Amino acid sequence: MHVRHLSVVDFRSYTSAELPLEPGVTTLVGLNGQGKTNLVEALGYLASLSSHRVATDAPLVRFGASQAVIRGAVVRDGRESMIELEINPGRANRARLNRSPLTRPRDVLGTLRTVLFAPEDLALVKGDPGERRRFLDDLLVARQPRWAGVRSDYDKILRQRGALLKSAAPVLRRGGRRGARTASDLGSEAAAQRDSALHTLDVWDSQLAGAGSHLLYARLRLLRDLGPFLAAAYDEVSAGPANATLTYKSSLRAATAERIAAGEVPEVDELESEILATLAEVRAQEIERGVCLVGPQRDDVILGLGELPAKGYASHGESWSFALGLKLAAYQLLRTDIGDDPVLVLDDVFAELDTGRRERLAAMVADCEQVIITAAVPADVPTDLVGRTFSVTLGSVSERA
Repeated sequence: MHVRHLSVVDFRSYTSAELPLEPGVTTLVGLNGQGKTNLVEALGYLASLSSHRVATDAPLVRFGASQAVIRGAVVRDGRESMIELEINPGRANRARLNRSPLTRPRDVLGTLRTVLFAPEDLALVKGDPGERRRFLDDLLVARQPRWAGVRSDYDKILRQRGALLKSAAPVLRRGGRRGARTASDLGSEAAAQRDSALHTLDVWDSQLAGAGSHLLYARLRLLRDLGPFLAAAYDEVSAGPANATLTYKSSLRAATAERIAAGEVPEVDELESEILATLAEVRAQEIERGVCLVGPQRDDVILGLGELPAKGYASHGESWSFALGLKLAAYQLLRTDIGDDPVLVLDDVFAELDTGRRERLAAMVADCEQVIITAAVPADVPTDLVGRTFSVTLGSVSERA
């Protein structure tokens, strides 16, 4: 798999830009702030429908424009597909595949797969649990695009249940509402309101457990498959055995959480029952706090080096190696599963690595079908990875002779 051509209109700093690409290594060279990362961000958006830099779409549209357009020609097994995405902040985005409109933008997922490593990925090691959950879920979707729908459904259920916990909190905590006319009316109204709220909460509990159990099961299987690739990638990047590990920290009851942390993957039905049981145990706390305390959105992945967690104990160099190892492990997992190489993007990475790590990384990616690198100066890129080179200056892209 490789991208033959990328074009953008009103995306970030670009009024328009065209970037011809080919298999092998392509390097985008330019000083910081000139627009290199904007191009690889557009490429990643074609693959994932999200940005690795911002959580919403509005910053992706050039100031003063109403929409941005990204187009990419993707070649796989000798056949070319054209992806076109319209980004419309405040309105529904639109997508076309081979010039045909799609009902949902997420139907393009799987046409292009990329693995991007950028300085922001250091947050996988040093950041909050949300960074690691997002990494897992994005990899799930890259591996099997249908998980985008499962994740979307779960997020909707979670929002609805959270809204109920907040809106019904006075009823559930105090047993009634103000303004009833008599003491007897107050008692009957309070009971009716409380019963209604509890019944609705039961319904949302069931839906949360149903969707959440499938998402949790998929995460656990993914983590089990990813672990060996991570251990190998970290050792290769760092030039030494370090026993890099991944451990899933679940919000379920202690006995089940301990089994999961030990690497066990319970079946979906058991996970659904455990989510319901844990929700029942913490219901009083959820009502008091007005937030959902159980489910995949409360979980974490503990990154370990030997006997210690990487967060808080790993050095800066070890943290970089771990983050890079995670992305290279994701690449190898997708390559193994799909049978095609994803497009590998290394955004301003080599400047952050010492000489040894640069050389080892260059050797590791030498056999990838397509690698796109950004760098402030050509000297940042190992000579073994010098390929087709483009200069990027204030939103202008031109090929170097």
